[in-house]
Amino acid sequence: MENYANNYVVVAIFIALGILLPVVALTVGRLLRPNKPTNPKQTTYESGNEPVGEGQVRFNIRYYLFALMFVIFDVETVFLYPWAVAYNKLGLFVLVEMFVFAAMLLVGLLYAWKKKVLKWNSV
Repeated sequence: MENYANNYVVVAIFIALGILLPVVALTVGRLLRPNKPTNPKQTTYESGNEPVGEGQVRFNIRYYLFALMFVIFDVETVFLYPWAVAYNKLGLFVLVEMFVFAAMLLVGLLYAWKKKVLKWNSV
């Protein structure tokens, strides 16, 4: 029973430090830095140009779908590379496992293609 209480104390200490250290660091930084606001300092600055228009731009949802598909199939290469490097040592079982993995990715690609996720329609 005493061991569990000790574990909770350790967790409580980490939570307290996780909250206390950033608060102390930001407070000390605020007290030590110079604060001389002027109108030019308080304007929005982006690459040397004064901002024009709204700050938020609406993007087409298709960009996000393409980005998500890229991430999914890009992660595939992360899993294929170690397999390719160690193929000679691992043998036939891992070859079959990799075909199963590639088949699952192919099914996902075919599903996305059938749902017309990969088709780009200009609007």
